Amino acid sequence: MAGLRREPTARQLRLGVELRRLREAAGFSGREAAALLGVSSTQINQIESGLTGVSEKRLRRLAVNYACTDDQFIDALVAMATDRTRGWWEEYRGMLPTPFLDLSELEHHAGFLRHVAILYVPGLLQTEDYSRAVFSSRLPELTSEELELRIRHRKARQEFTIPYEAVIHEAALRIRVGDRATSRAQLARLLELSEADHITVRIIPFDLDGFARASSTMTYVNGPLPKLDTVVRDAPHGSVFINSEAQLNIYRTRFHRVEAVSLEPDRSRDFIHELTKEL
Repeated sequence: MAGLRREPTARQLRLGVELRRLREAAGFSGREAAALLGVSSTQINQIESGLTGVSEKRLRRLAVNYACTDDQFIDALVAMATDRTRGWWEEYRGMLPTPFLDLSELEHHAGFLRHVAILYVPGLLQTEDYSRAVFSSRLPELTSEELELRIRHRKARQEFTIPYEAVIHEAALRIRVGDRATSRAQLARLLELSEADHITVRIIPFDLDGFARASSTMTYVNGPLPKLDTVVRDAPHGSVFINSEAQLNIYRTRFHRVEAVSLEPDRSRDFIHELTKEL
């Protein structure tokens, strides 16, 4: 067993959660699972808590004993367990809150991203001035160093190439987080990004009857398999990661319903262009 981790990443925690779910579905106690590997129940708890890693050999032995026959799922868990990637976000460890780094890691391993935005333009599509205005409004106020770290980190996150779909409410386009020039530049940036092959932007206008399908921001992150997808929700003290299968099904349905009532990409670009004229 590897040494204990002081602060497991969201990916390491997710691996532990999935192994615990497999054990519980098989009806094994932690003590019984430990006996299968010839380790202590404490070590099983540490693996399932993400505090220590597990080798491919031991993971596959557990899967056999748990009677898990989903080879694709087990292969995906093995990939998570044996991944030694030290991504660009690691340079911010100890300088930014952990959820910032966990989100970057999650996006790095994603197959695609879907986002619903109600009050703010999504971070992956923000201009630097818009991001600065958002972070500057935070209470308690950030120091200049903390502010610049967050802006640098957000700009680095924007260097993605996977398919990304953003459904943005008109409110997010009209709210001026900064001044008029910042809003105008942000709308121009959205128009530019919406032309990229891997980015789709859809708008939900105010003039829409019965819209009650998305009360807050959400990001849907595709995993190697649907059961390993993740939903990210904003919370007062950082991001919340949701991964239960029942909740994932709910959020998949919610996104598709929101997407269904949004404007098509071409009409969305026309809408943004017209809004720009009002500024």
